[in-house]
Amino acid sequence: MHIAITGNIGAGKTTLAGLLAKHYGWEVLYEAVEDNPYLADFYDDMPRWAFNLQIFFLNSRFAQMRRVLAIAGEGSTSVIQDRTIYEDAAIFARNLHVMGTMSERDYHTYRNLFDNMMSLVRPPDLMIYLRADLPKLRRQIQKRDRSFEQAISDDYLGSLNQLYEAFIGSYQIGDLLIIDVNQLDYTERPADFAEIIRRIDARLAISPRSSR
Repeated sequence: MHIAITGNIGAGKTTLAGLLAKHYGWEVLYEAVEDNPYLADFYDDMPRWAFNLQIFFLNSRFAQMRRVLAIAGEGSTSVIQDRTIYEDAAIFARNLHVMGTMSERDYHTYRNLFDNMMSLVRPPDLMIYLRADLPKLRRQIQKRDRSFEQAISDDYLGSLNQLYEAFIGSYQIGDLLIIDVNQLDYTERPADFAEIIRRIDARLAISPRSSR
């Protein structure tokens, strides 16, 4: 199976992906953050680096999708993915375009490339959306202390949250599990993690592709 975790910056996707991979014995595919050559420059000068950053993420995510398809062909294990290729276009690139940070020309080029890739992409068997309000996102961003993220504005995070809610509200290409993480701390409270496992187990039990 292909399981994907989606959610805003600071929602806790990477941490949960790692915990679930360890719990279930899944292979985990992390978002390319630490080795991303554009992130720091992007947050320093968004208009200059928006297109470069989004192309890097799009290519990275497409490479992950090729890996997912290869693993599916082998039938050896399930995969959990930290963020999906759909979010790149529906949320992040769209937000930059609406903000006027990505030009019409660059956005058009980006969308054409994304649309071409979609012919080779299969949606995840289960999408897990981590719903988090601004205070939760801000706490998480401060806690992990990535220097280039500290200058992210509340307006930027808020606009992303609106697009996430719109994306999730219209998501119909696969199974969807929404988890409100505002009051959860699955790294420190075992009961919170156990509740997430319970909900995922219940959803996987009815999935036609699940071997559980």
